[in-house]
Amino acid sequence: MPQQELAVDIGLPARPDPTHHDGGGPSEAQALSDALIMLVDDEPTTTDIVQMYLEDAGYHRFVTTSDSVDALGLAQKAHPDVLLLDLMMPEVSGFDILGAMRADEELAHIPVIVLTSSTDAETKLRALELGATDFLAKPVDSSELVLRLRNTLSAKAYQDRLAYYDNVTGLPNRRLFMQRLERSLERAKQSGKRALILHIGLDRFKQINDTLGHTTGDVLLKMVGRRIEQCVRTTDVITRSSSTRGSSSGTLSRIGGDEFTILLLDIEGTDAVTPMVRRLLDSLGDPFRLQGEDLFLTASIGIVVSPDDGEDVETLLKHAGIAMSHAKQRGRNTYQFYSESLNAQSMRRLSLENALRKALENEELVLHYQPQVDAAHRVTGAEALLRWNHPELGMIAPGEFIPIAEDTGLIVPIGDWVLQAACAQAHAWESAGLGRLRMSVNVSSRQFQDSRLLVESIRAAIERSGLSGESLVVELTESLLMVRPEKNVGALEAMKEMGLKLSIDDFGTGYSSLSYLKRFPLDELKVDQSFVRDVPADTDGAAIVSAIIAMAHSLDLTVVAEGVETAAQLDFLKSRSCDEYQGYLFSRPVTADALADLLGDSDELSPG
Repeated sequence: MPQQELAVDIGLPARPDPTHHDGGGPSEAQALSDALIMLVDDEPTTTDIVQMYLEDAGYHRFVTTSDSVDALGLAQKAHPDVLLLDLMMPEVSGFDILGAMRADEELAHIPVIVLTSSTDAETKLRALELGATDFLAKPVDSSELVLRLRNTLSAKAYQDRLAYYDNVTGLPNRRLFMQRLERSLERAKQSGKRALILHIGLDRFKQINDTLGHTTGDVLLKMVGRRIEQCVRTTDVITRSSSTRGSSSGTLSRIGGDEFTILLLDIEGTDAVTPMVRRLLDSLGDPFRLQGEDLFLTASIGIVVSPDDGEDVETLLKHAGIAMSHAKQRGRNTYQFYSESLNAQSMRRLSLENALRKALENEELVLHYQPQVDAAHRVTGAEALLRWNHPELGMIAPGEFIPIAEDTGLIVPIGDWVLQAACAQAHAWESAGLGRLRMSVNVSSRQFQDSRLLVESIRAAIERSGLSGESLVVELTESLLMVRPEKNVGALEAMKEMGLKLSIDDFGTGYSSLSYLKRFPLDELKVDQSFVRDVPADTDGAAIVSAIIAMAHSLDLTVVAEGVETAAQLDFLKSRSCDEYQGYLFSRPVTADALADLLGDSDELSPG
């Protein structure tokens, strides 16, 4: 079955109307001549003459009426770019129409040029008080008419750009997107076809913005906007609109912060969307070259379809946001279609977020510890793993609450607590004669954003606990380190001055550059469990693990394999000279007391 052809509109406006966006990139003169002009005058001869003058000047889109009673309703339906309005009309005067327009939210900002044969100051003052934009005296002079109309449309186009377009990317903003979506939904109802919204959220953009500064962040957003535009233009299932001028097939918008939307119209099915979404994710995953460095971004995309997932603007945007949030929760760099089950999960997430804000104060957070073992089965250390014992829900999985903590910023105070508690526990084990064990603590990207504050937090935890710096291992992910590697080298060196060890966690899942990897003052490399899971049966995975171990040893790094659950996995790792491992094969994460019992019962403890 051939792929369905979709239509999306992503260029700049072809005319000042903020609800239109056909992306043709015309000249300013063409854009102004495409304006929709409404003429209201109870004398048909006047409207005929004015229209003739304007047609001679290149304008060709008009709505005219000599019935002032119907004028307001016609304006609400046509939504013109400018209204030429006679003041003196029977039944409903131009003053009445002007006042009603300024009281109507949708019509309030449409410029109105009043036509009047009256020259007295009182008439002009009253029209100005009601919101008239300009005056034209009757009988109308053609040259003056064309000049005043052009000036009015030019001013409106500028105001529209300020009001309806994002000043960073030049894309339509949230306000314009909402207007277009509302009108598109109305058309979709009439045609019986569906509209589809992609809600794109950049992953961890705040970390980059806070680290590099807002100026650099704005440049990156502009680059992201262009890359999305290019991807949409070149994908084989999305084409530029071939509809007639004056219609709108879709919109690419930046609706705020690090979030973009794509509106697709006239959709009969969603199958054709998936290839475009995958291409978009791949494109955004390619490095962005900025200030001589490669910056890496990923995106999470939520997808909703109207009317299946909602029939009004607010509901669709809410559900698109829910779907996008769940894409982030699934690990980021992926997409998620909305479903009712996601809504229930979203309510649970909101409830957990509120409860998590009190969890630290209420002492509901605890640490469990997973032993790290060497090839001789000696316990050499332990990784501190955060757990939340909710008073009503019981133990909540880290994969559920830690992303919430990261998104809300709660991970910073929680991370400080983890450092203090883990260091204190390691010192307690040592004081109890259980040996000097290395305590590994994970540091989040949010903590690492302010590296000075993190260094002080680590120093305070060591000093308060009395633990030797050599007994602390700080684990950082490779994607975190590669946000700004040049700057991160200095932060890592500051940590090394305290004597602690540095480990790169989840290796192989990010974007490490070997040239930077050898410059980082690292001590340890942890092989991600996703590579270990299927060895030795998976030949590709086995090759990757072997290469990582060999590379790490060439850089004098200790290698720790994560997620070791079978004897076959362990035998393979030993055959490749992997230094240490952790996983269910030896022990699940356990409480401090349980690990102390394990250490006390063992005759094969590491001397440190």
